[in-house]
Amino acid sequence: MKKVVVTGASGYLGGKLCNSLHRQGYSVKVIVRPTSNLSALPPSTEIVYGDITDFSSLLSAFSDCSVVFHLAALVEPWLPDPSKFITVNVEGLKNVLEAVKQTKTVEKLVYTSSFFALGPTDGAIADENQVHHERFFCTEYEKSKVATDKIALQAASEGVPIVLLYPGVIYGPGKVTAGNVVAKMLVERFSGRLPGYIGKGNDKFSFSHVDDVVEGHIAAMKKGQIGERYLLTGENASFNQVFDMAAVITNTSKPMVSIPLCVIEAYGWLLVLISRITGKLPFISPPVSFLLDFDFQFSCI
Repeated sequence: MKKVVVTGASGYLGGKLCNSLHRQGYSVKVIVRPTSNLSALPPSTEIVYGDITDFSSLLSAFSDCSVVFHLAALVEPWLPDPSKFITVNVEGLKNVLEAVKQTKTVEKLVYTSSFFALGPTDGAIADENQVHHERFFCTEYEKSKVATDKIALQAASEGVPIVLLYPGVIYGPGKVTAGNVVAKMLVERFSGRLPGYIGKGNDKFSFSHVDDVVEGHIAAMKKGQIGERYLLTGENASFNQVFDMAAVITNTSKPMVSIPLCVIEAYGWLLVLISRITGKLPFISPPVSFLLDFDFQFSCI
């Protein structure tokens, strides 16, 4: 059975992937920072302390593995220091690629990108062949993912055994984190801090259940073709539909009002100001209002 290594294992998706790999009999190694919460990982997981921004730690972690799952990334709509998106997402991927090149045992690198790397779809339903228009970016995260997409495709053309995956908005049970934004928004909705629909609510996103995304990663390891791009997207729906469905499931009232995006943006700027004082990242920031004004609909066929 192959030995695999996972970056980003302490995150929402990473923890789920490690547990699924463990159940299927794989030997799992993870590279994590000393401060990471590892409570969601299987007890038998081999732990290597390091960071994707530390090239030497990657070489050590990859040394005896045949598959690398690269999930580690900064997944936030806003950070007080936007350069961190470049340091972690862009430079981190470059380090992973170079470590794979120098590690002779690695047969495949499964790289987790995002459907944001492919850009908005303007009401249409796009597939994995879409290329981001790059005329503008709603968030610095999106911008960094477009940059890493180019780097990954260039590496594939140079012979790096990489497979590119593009999940949609991931949701499911578990941690309430930036990687599980649907749960995060529903917590805000039912706590009263988000009292209505957001904006027009007509713009649709592709939602991906975390278990399906995990299965997609394992399928990519087993059957994914080197250099190919694969969407791990699901149902296209608006956040209005998400809120309505949550109301039906919980037998509670649907929101009675819609909060204009201009109000969301203004509230986001206020939370950003508070964040700069407290150091705590805001739940809503101006880039969220920009993002929610576009469609990101993708095929799951």
